[in-house]
Amino acid sequence: MSLSVTHARAQLGVSAPLVTVETHLANGLPAFHIVGLPEAAVRESRDRVRSALINSHFEFPQRRITVNLAPADLPKEGGRYDLAIAIGILAASGQVPAEALENYEFIGELALTGALREVSGSLPAAIACAAAGRKLVAPRECGAEAALAEGETLIASSLLQICAELHGRESLSQAVKSQEEPTIQCADLADIRGQLKARRALEVAAAGGHNLLFYGPPGTGKTMLASRLPGILPPLTTAESIEVAAVYSSAGMPHQSQRPFRAPHHSASPTALVGGGSTPKPGEISLAHCGVLFLDEMPEFPRHALEILREPLENGEVRISRARAQVTYPANFQLVGAMNPCPCGYLGEPRCRCTPDQIDRYRNKLSGPLLDRIDMQIEVGAMNAVQLQDAAPGEPSESVRVRVCAARQLQVQRQGRTNNLLKGAELEKHCILGDKEKHLLRQSVEKLGLSARSYHRVLKVARTLADLAKQETISSTQIAEALAYRNLDRRQVASSFN
Repeated sequence: MSLSVTHARAQLGVSAPLVTVETHLANGLPAFHIVGLPEAAVRESRDRVRSALINSHFEFPQRRITVNLAPADLPKEGGRYDLAIAIGILAASGQVPAEALENYEFIGELALTGALREVSGSLPAAIACAAAGRKLVAPRECGAEAALAEGETLIASSLLQICAELHGRESLSQAVKSQEEPTIQCADLADIRGQLKARRALEVAAAGGHNLLFYGPPGTGKTMLASRLPGILPPLTTAESIEVAAVYSSAGMPHQSQRPFRAPHHSASPTALVGGGSTPKPGEISLAHCGVLFLDEMPEFPRHALEILREPLENGEVRISRARAQVTYPANFQLVGAMNPCPCGYLGEPRCRCTPDQIDRYRNKLSGPLLDRIDMQIEVGAMNAVQLQDAAPGEPSESVRVRVCAARQLQVQRQGRTNNLLKGAELEKHCILGDKEKHLLRQSVEKLGLSARSYHRVLKVARTLADLAKQETISSTQIAEALAYRNLDRRQVASSFN
């Protein structure tokens, strides 16, 4: 047979569209053409495949070879198609049985020796391959990641091993999940002395998945508190682990077994935060999916970079549109920010020399719509030497994590998601208030000038406080505490810093 069809998978965000590799051998002067929108790395596979076949002791056909990567309007990039092209040439030239190819899909880059090299995006390819009912053949280095999918993934180290499988002479090994138990690598909350309100807010934020902003003078522990949030979060569920692994796989980064914690520098560009580029790649908000995105010195970020976080904070995903492709990445992250009360950080102290205009410009870097989406805004006050010396060691992260996990379990049993994701009818159903609580909340909203979005976020935080207390209904005490966690979006913002 001079025509063969093999299957591969492209990489498009966290999805893996099917690519059909059609190989045709025709009479004429020897030539090797690849069509179907191949980029430079794909076109260069001609030389890699030729050398790999020869060095693996196969015959390279001295004929006119045409390889079509369908669909033709999907851009193809990288070396992931090398293996499928090589198998297609062998099948078209009769060196491997073509009838066996229908049940397989192939991804992998070929070395000149015929060895297989790792490629990115193996997990999305394994998930899509399992849905199609085929076996995925991938490089051995991709095995632990691809094994997270439910389908059958075969791993190999060389082209010769795969050909032995197709001939039925030897069987390829099955990909096996990593047996290492995920461990939480995070500093302990016990290191923080004092700051009881901030520690309480951190626990509430962890229990309900709420966004959080710490503000206060330098050196008060804002960054320490934020960096210890992953240590009190519950471990990833199986579904969450696969989602996170798929994002990191598409970015070509090592698999994450624990909740991500991303802390980009304040010089990060909007593209670095949300993703993009000529070839779309996930940004920091997608790499923080199911985890924490920490923005230290938040007003120092470009305002445009902060404003583009608003839609992902609401929708839990980001859509990147480019002329060549449209990609959707998950971005269900927990935002934690830290900021000073003024550019120098010492507002109200004799050493502060910031002018009112400088203070206004600094604070206005955080717009009202963005602050609306931050559920809790907590002041972290300075502590003197006596307070630091007399303060007892803080409660360890393990004890706090137990309460957080119990509260999240209540939320999952009640509504199937954390409180921060409640919307519309769900919010009305699960955040029922009595007459006393309604009156308190209505008066507070009118007095403080809170928006409708802030009103709903107060309700969500109050619902989390009730879950931590293991109460079915929300009390007025919890409404008052939830209101106390919102300061920066009040009408008189300036007074909240003093």
